Amino acid sequence: MLRTPPSFAPLLTPREHPAPANFIFRGDELLVAEADLTLPHRFAVAWFGLGDDAFYPLGMLGDMYCRTAWVPRDAQPPEGFVFRKLRSLFNGMDEQLLSVAGRGFQIAEWARTHRFCGACGTPTTHVAGERCTKCPACGHIAYPRISPAMMVLVKRGDEVLLARHANSPTRFFTALAGFLEAGESIEDAVHREIFEEVGLRVRNVRYFSSQPWPFPHSLMIAFTAEYDSGEIRVDETEIAEARWFGPQGEWPKTPPRGFSIAGELIAANLPPGRSI
Repeated sequence: MLRTPPSFAPLLTPREHPAPANFIFRGDELLVAEADLTLPHRFAVAWFGLGDDAFYPLGMLGDMYCRTAWVPRDAQPPEGFVFRKLRSLFNGMDEQLLSVAGRGFQIAEWARTHRFCGACGTPTTHVAGERCTKCPACGHIAYPRISPAMMVLVKRGDEVLLARHANSPTRFFTALAGFLEAGESIEDAVHREIFEEVGLRVRNVRYFSSQPWPFPHSLMIAFTAEYDSGEIRVDETEIAEARWFGPQGEWPKTPPRGFSIAGELIAANLPPGRSI
């Protein structure tokens, strides 16, 4: 599962290093070696004409200096390299590097989309010692965007509520989820999303865990909650189907463990006798 590796220390200023780990993005695709999914060496970096000033520091993964950069969407990779979407690298790329790649994508995308001031259009400058751009004309500042989203598994005795989202390409049954709105606490969002999506009221909302989710810039914050009242009434624009699943009867296809926090949340709260 994507998590900051224990040996990773973030950096805000560039560092000299003889062999940095280069995370180069074309949109949401990472440049990797076609044969073994390793990161590009200096020759591949030179192919794009990227100097050190084109990279943004990420941090140190043990003794390895990690940095990130972006190239235009029409950029073509050098021989032996390909651009791959991050999701396709799960179970193929080193898990620690993939976690850092998620961080790298968010920072590269922030750098790409904040070259100009969003208020007046003036080219921005980077603030030394901060992950921040500033407009020299009007003073507008911009930090990397993080969109908090809650996820909640509702429990009723030995049963859990799982839903299949209307636009899900996997057709998994999973926990309910939704983005926070301006002015909401996370707990407010939990209660609102549950009622809006399935028409239920809950109590005893408890924090489970969190996970950065760079698709493109979310923070997933997971909870459990106990059913309080109501009958399932789905919002068909969001939810294709929602049902209670318990120790007996069929069990749906759910997210696997090791990929997203949804799989971990469900696995930690399975009805008695169930397994994934």
